[in-house]
Amino acid sequence: MKERVYRPDQRDWQIIELLRAGTISSSSVASALGVSEGMIRQRIKKMRDSGVISLRGLINPDILPDRQIVLLGAKVAATRQLVQKAEEVAALPDVLSVSIVSGRFDLFIELLLDSHRGLVQFLAEQLSRVDGIQSTESFVTLKTYSKFV
Repeated sequence: MKERVYRPDQRDWQIIELLRAGTISSSSVASALGVSEGMIRQRIKKMRDSGVISLRGLINPDILPDRQIVLLGAKVAATRQLVQKAEEVAALPDVLSVSIVSGRFDLFIELLLDSHRGLVQFLAEQLSRVDGIQSTESFVTLKTYSKFV
């Protein structure tokens, strides 16, 4: 049986935009949209349960001592395995996100690593277990702006 996909409507997008603007309560969203707080809670629950949104506390990575964001471009040996390799990499412990991209790389991997040998350990101990990663290029962030993890 085919899984039903939740499609956000105009009201859902209004809720999402208010939530993305910063810390805001369900009652504040309801007031801004002129609807009941119960309706907002119900819609937020539906969107969370269906994977449309995720609500969580995020941290500015620049304040984390001994941690750094690393962006890693990776080439996959066999294009037919692109989705499988993206899923395998996404399951690794230090990975924040994986995107399949166009251009010079096949995957763009965002990592939060220990700033002392974290990249070496990730490449040698985690990524090396994923067969089919042909090559990588690392981009160590020095400073981030409007970035939270």
